[in-house]
Amino acid sequence: MTNEITAPHKDFESIKKIDENGVEYWTGRELMPLLGYEKWQNAEEVISRAARACINSGQAVDNHFTKSGKMVQIGSNTVREVRDYKFDRYACYLIAQNGDPRKSEIAIAQTYFAIQTRRQEIFEQLPDTAKRVMIRQEVTDQNKKLFKTAKGAGVTKFGLFNDAGYKGLYGMPLSDIEQKKGIKKGELLDRSGSTGY
Repeated sequence: MTNEITAPHKDFESIKKIDENGVEYWTGRELMPLLGYEKWQNAEEVISRAARACINSGQAVDNHFTKSGKMVQIGSNTVREVRDYKFDRYACYLIAQNGDPRKSEIAIAQTYFAIQTRRQEIFEQLPDTAKRVMIRQEVTDQNKKLFKTAKGAGVTKFGLFNDAGYKGLYGMPLSDIEQKKGIKKGELLDRSGSTGY
């Protein structure tokens, strides 16, 4: 199974967020238009059906469908709060399964969330060493994209640029992290996912 997400699936990736616990989620107001639901009232009908399916499967609906609010401008410099949700992957999967099957957007979402759910199941069954290898490859791929973007923005001192990222994440330069963890120079990313720092 390839890790490359193809369009139109990239739309789901582009609106995905990660919470403070590292859990992926999608907001209802961003997700539902991608599923072909322009009117929120129609979207809420699908969300309700998916929430019922969640309950019927023995899951706690609040663990997957988290109610939230979003401030929107309604004119004359006036804002008001509208209902929104945070959906985890399982909730999105259920929403796609309970959407209008005549919509091509629903078929795309069903495929995307089924594949992503299966990938996560497979990943969770892997031994820690295999997970670290996969994480390392993902970080390498993302760093290449980051450095390409940075180069386009005029960055020339990539060592300092990279070290600034470690300082932002860990509050210390890479050399201090390696020393604190007791690992050899250049092996930090090979230890991703291992216990420790």
